[in-house]
Amino acid sequence: MSDCLFCKIIKGEIPSDKVYEDDVVYAFKDIDPKAPNHFLIIPKKHYASILDVPKDIGILDHIHEVACKLSKEYGFDEGGFRLVNNCGDDGGQTVKHLHYHLLGGRSFSWPPG
Repeated sequence: MSDCLFCKIIKGEIPSDKVYEDDVVYAFKDIDPKAPNHFLIIPKKHYASILDVPKDIGILDHIHEVACKLSKEYGFDEGGFRLVNNCGDDGGQTVKHLHYHLLGGRSFSWPPG
């Protein structure tokens, strides 16, 4: 989508602080981090939300694999981390491109506060 913020980041039209990239996903540091390590993991193919991902596609598995890889690489796998997907306006999704927040490096309480 030509007006999608994340599609523009993937194309290099908008700068980002990349932490990982392969043929399927792109991951970068969040510009408004909520933890010492706060990355966004996004598929290169545009899906407006998790509701638009076909059930037989492995993109969600791949995103989870990348999240585990990054948590180990940045050293917050042992203490734990949060992997979050927001869906829709009421779910807190502000960019209409499927993305996961990977947050680590601090303790999290539930429910968030």
